[in-house]
Amino acid sequence: MFRVGILTVSDKGSRGEREDTTHLAIREALKGGPFEVVAYEIVPDEPPLIKKALRLWADREGLDLILTNGGTGLAPRDKTPEATRELLDKEVPGLAELMRLKGLEKTPMAALSRGLAGVRGKSLILNLPGSPKGARESLEAVLPVLPHALNLITGKAWREGHHE
Repeated sequence: MFRVGILTVSDKGSRGEREDTTHLAIREALKGGPFEVVAYEIVPDEPPLIKKALRLWADREGLDLILTNGGTGLAPRDKTPEATRELLDKEVPGLAELMRLKGLEKTPMAALSRGLAGVRGKSLILNLPGSPKGARESLEAVLPVLPHALNLITGKAWREGHHE
């Protein structure tokens, strides 16, 4: 199983003013795959707090997959991609492009998403949109390639049907 962290980036969610339903949509999309959610946190749209969580999960906890949601749009406080980019060893633009491409099949607004994907150490980090629908659709777009990508990044051997 690949160990997963879900980081919700939301000012209102972090203050308890809005219920975070996006993490539930992400968890649902991961069901049936080789994924186990082992960490979940809500932080405000503050780059230092976003980076602190990403560093902790990638460097100390050694999570295989870190999924952020929120902060990928055009609003002034949307800074998740910038905070993520500062920490990456390498970007994986094809995953972000695939998420936007699939999103464009549903809505032209997907073109406004600035989410990115990349590797830090042995962790794959994906920026998903903040809406439950957008996050789920973006994740579902890349789910078919995630096990292989994670095999390459982590060195863990996983094939459909069993874990080696």
